[in-house]
Amino acid sequence: MHKITCGLLLTFIGMLSGCVSAPDGYDYSSFRQADPHSIIVLPPINHTPEVVAPYSVMAQISAPIAESGYYVFPVAVVDQTFKSNGMTVAEDVQSVPIAKLHEIFGADAALYTTIEEYGTTYVVISSDTVVTVSAALVDLRSGAVLWQGKARASSAETRNSNSGGLIGMLVEAAVNQIFETINDKGFEIAAITSNRLLSSEGYNGLLYGPYSPKYGQPAPSEKKH
Repeated sequence: MHKITCGLLLTFIGMLSGCVSAPDGYDYSSFRQADPHSIIVLPPINHTPEVVAPYSVMAQISAPIAESGYYVFPVAVVDQTFKSNGMTVAEDVQSVPIAKLHEIFGADAALYTTIEEYGTTYVVISSDTVVTVSAALVDLRSGAVLWQGKARASSAETRNSNSGGLIGMLVEAAVNQIFETINDKGFEIAAITSNRLLSSEGYNGLLYGPYSPKYGQPAPSEKKH
C-alpha cells in the first residue's frame, strides 16, 4: 500500500470541499421569493430585568429597516394599537395569529424580536453596557420564516484600555458604570445592535428592500449557489 503524502491529502480534501457550498452566507431564497415591501415590528419579548429595554430597542429598531428600503409601520402606533385592545404583554402580542396581524395592519411581514441582554454590569475591573437582540422576519401571507438573525454590541468595543494599573482600572470601571447607568448607555448601544442585526449593508442582515436604490442586488453575505 502506498502512503499518501500530506500534500496529496490536502489537495484531495480541497477537491472535495470545492464540490460543497461553504456555509459562509445566509440563504435568502425564501426572502427573495416572498419579496416583502412593508414590515410591522412587534413589541419585543424582554428576557432581562431592565424595564426600559423594550422601549429603548423599539425606538432604535425601525431606522435600519427603513434605511434598508422597506416601509416600517410606526412602532408607537403599532404598540398603542395592541394596548388599546388590552394586549400589554409582548408574549401575548407575538402569539397573535399571523392572519389576524395581516388583517389588522395589512403588512407583508412581521419582525419578532427578543431582547436577551440589556444593561450595564460591573465585574471586578470592568464595566460594560451590553445589548443583545435576536429576531425573525415572518411572512404574514404564508407564515414562512424569511430571515433570522442575532446581534450583540457593547460599550467596551470603543473604549480605550486603561494604562494606570489595577487601581486605575477599578476606578475607571466604577466611573463607567455610574456614567453609563445614569445616561442610559443602553439606548446608544441598542442603536448599534439594531443596525448590526438588520442593516442590509451588514453581514447576514436584511435584503435590500424595494425602496432601496440597491433593490434586487445580492446582499453582502448572500450565499452563492
